[in-house]
Amino acid sequence: MILTAVCHCGAVRMETSARPLWLTDCNCSLCRRLGALWLHCDPAEVSFPSGEDTTVAYVQGDKTLAMHHCPTCGCTTHWRPRDQGNRMAINARLMETGAIVGLRIRHFDGAETFGFLD
Repeated sequence: MILTAVCHCGAVRMETSARPLWLTDCNCSLCRRLGALWLHCDPAEVSFPSGEDTTVAYVQGDKTLAMHHCPTCGCTTHWRPRDQGNRMAINARLMETGAIVGLRIRHFDGAETFGFLD
């Protein structure tokens, strides 16, 4: 089964074959403001049928992650490490609810301890 995430205007479309055990809700200063729900995966499991080269990256804080958003509608689409490592996350809030229903949501303390709160 392929999971699909699409920004509001439809310009950015991502697909993944990843089978996550949970989604991550982070409380760091940025994720809290974005309201994102992260589906972590390996970049090799992700394809961009449209919009990959159009997203705009925002880099803050320790400058390790690039948070990408659609330049048209502003939806936060995904993040990638700036070192292009083997991890990334897709904003699961851009997926149809039925695609992620039943997945556990783990709360990550990105503000202080950098550990899961459960």
